[in-house]
Amino acid sequence: MHYTEINAQTIDRWVENGWEWSQPISHEAYSEAKRRKWDVKLTPVKFVPHSWFGSLEGKSVLGLASGGGQQMPIFAALGAKCTVLDYSEKMLEQERIVAQREGYNISILRADMTKRLPFDEGSFDLIFHPVSNCYVAEVKPIWQECYRVLKPGGALLSGFNLEILYAFDESETTLINTLPFNPLVNEAHARQLRENDDGMQFSHSLEELINGQLEAGFMLTNLYDDTSGAGNLHEHNIATFMATRAVKAGCA
Repeated sequence: MHYTEINAQTIDRWVENGWEWSQPISHEAYSEAKRRKWDVKLTPVKFVPHSWFGSLEGKSVLGLASGGGQQMPIFAALGAKCTVLDYSEKMLEQERIVAQREGYNISILRADMTKRLPFDEGSFDLIFHPVSNCYVAEVKPIWQECYRVLKPGGALLSGFNLEILYAFDESETTLINTLPFNPLVNEAHARQLRENDDGMQFSHSLEELINGQLEAGFMLTNLYDDTSGAGNLHEHNIATFMATRAVKAGCA
C-alpha cells in the first residue's frame, strides 16, 4: 500500500475518534462569519491575519488538504467560490455536512496532492493549505502545482510544522532522532509512527518549505511562527510551526 493511502486510512480513523482538526464549525460560527466576524488557523494556536486574505467576495478558493469543515465554510460565508481537496473521505464528509446544513455550494474532491492537481492552470485566486506537508515525502512538487493552478497575483497561504518537532521523543524532553525523519528509509522512524498510530510522517527543512516556494516562482510576503499548543516545547515557547503567505509572481 502506498504511504499516502496509509495516511488516508489513518486520518479516517482519527476523524471517527473525534480528532480536533475534523470537528466542523457550528451554525453559530457560520452565522458570525456571514456578519464578518471570523477567524481561521493554518497552525495550531495563532489565527491567520485577515490582511493575508483581502476580500474573498466572488474569489475562487482552493482548500488544499483542508477537509474537516473548519475553514471552507468560513470562506463560503464570506462570499468565496470554494473547492476542497483531501484524500480522507471522512474529512470530506465533514465538509458535506456543513454545506448541506448551511445551504451553500462547494466542490468536493477526493484526491492525492502528491500527484498533479486536477485543475487547469490559473484556476484559483487563493489556496489555503493548513498543516499537511508533514504527511508527504516530497514538498517541492506541491509548491510547483500550487503555482500552476493559481491565477497571476494569487496567494498561497500555508501552514507547516518544523523539523525540530521530529528530533524529540513523545515527552519532548529527549533528543532521539537524527534528521531528516523519514519512515520510508528509516525503520526506527517507521516503528515510532506505528506505535503511536501517527500514520506516515516526514520532516522537512526550511530549505524545502520556504526556498521551495521561491524556486516554484512565488514571492514570499509574510510569515509567522507558532507553537503546538501543548507539550514541553510549547511550555518553553519553542516554535515548532510556521505559516507563510506567498503570491504568484507579478502582484504583491
